Amino acid sequence: MSIESSADWDGLRAVSAVVSQTLGLLTRSVEPGITTADLDRIAARFLQSHGARSAPADVYGFPGTVLISVNEEIVHGVPGKRVIAAGDVVSLDVTVELGGYVSDAARTVVVPGGTPAAHALTACAQSAFEKGLAVATAGRRVNEIGRAVSSEVRRRGFSVVKGLCGHGVGRTIHEPPTVSNEWDPGERAMLTEGLVITIEPMVSAGSAWPVEEKDGWTLRTRDRSLAAHYEDTLVITSGLPLILTRDAA
Repeated sequence: MSIESSADWDGLRAVSAVVSQTLGLLTRSVEPGITTADLDRIAARFLQSHGARSAPADVYGFPGTVLISVNEEIVHGVPGKRVIAAGDVVSLDVTVELGGYVSDAARTVVVPGGTPAAHALTACAQSAFEKGLAVATAGRRVNEIGRAVSSEVRRRGFSVVKGLCGHGVGRTIHEPPTVSNEWDPGERAMLTEGLVITIEPMVSAGSAWPVEEKDGWTLRTRDRSLAAHYEDTLVITSGLPLILTRDAA
């Protein structure tokens, strides 16, 4: 969507605050011994207390409230019996609907005991986001974001996961444009003032190719190498974008 009124601003800020607070609550709750289902229940209770809903559950029938992906899982992980262990890499992806507006953000947490490689991977995902953010200015092509993201990931020695992208957002989960994490010479879309999008690098320590698990939702790395995910919802301006979910921990 493109912001056209003060009501749009107010609606997006309100839902983004819930996303940010939910992520903060979840990141503080990740510890050895907790299950991904436990984390999902924490998120569900918090959303309910704010009159908000899980957008993936509403729009796509996702069997959970938030997407929780562990270690080799890249994205779309289904909450369940999996027990978090010391050193795990846990990606938390929160997409919320409130008052007709949708916002989306993700963070990856390394549980204490994680390896230097795990910390380097999560730092790469965030750094790639920042590089994409720096070129996300009204009047530039959308594909400049992918060029910046992929260059940073390669520079740090990791892989951009193929086929997984950021996107427009605001009234539903996935709206135009597609915001690739790689340079796409065929992409002609332009960034315009007020456009609401996500930038979301998904990076792998090994294979760039995702594989769908038997649950029909979870995507993991082909070689089962670690993966990390970083995402925020932002509004394009003539300068640096306004990051609506920046306060997420």
